[in-house]
Amino acid sequence: MGVNSELAHRACIALGANLGDRESTLARAVEMLRKRTNVHVLAVSSFIDTAPVGGPAGQPRYLNGAAVLATSLTPRELLNVLLEMECELGRDRSSHERNMPRVVDLDVLLYDDVIVNETGLELPHPRLYERLFVLEPLCEIASEWVHPILKKRMDELLDGVR
Repeated sequence: MGVNSELAHRACIALGANLGDRESTLARAVEMLRKRTNVHVLAVSSFIDTAPVGGPAGQPRYLNGAAVLATSLTPRELLNVLLEMECELGRDRSSHERNMPRVVDLDVLLYDDVIVNETGLELPHPRLYERLFVLEPLCEIASEWVHPILKKRMDELLDGVR
């Protein structure tokens, strides 16, 4: 199946989970994206097991991955789709504390070479360049993507945090 020419934008997203059947949840998230008409999944990284960063002590380990998408959605629309998917997959966002355990976490990391700084949406993701658990899977599928602010490729950013 070819990519619809209207899906002209490229985006990278992060996938993570540390509650429940992590692998099944992340696989379901990818499958949900594959079923959308306005999104085409171009690549999905392998999932890596990582220690939690921040949050309460003793929380379970994470499974993290990344995906590259072609889409006709705007960055805000893509974020809204990911938030809806999180809800459908069982994420409870009632606690506004950061780095809490979660059944699923889906974040927009990059969208073309766009820079956005709006309430609830920052692109590129503001902590992308310092997170090994994001950069490792991202480099597996998009190592040459250039950070639009830092002007460094993802593999260069990864080398900087190893």
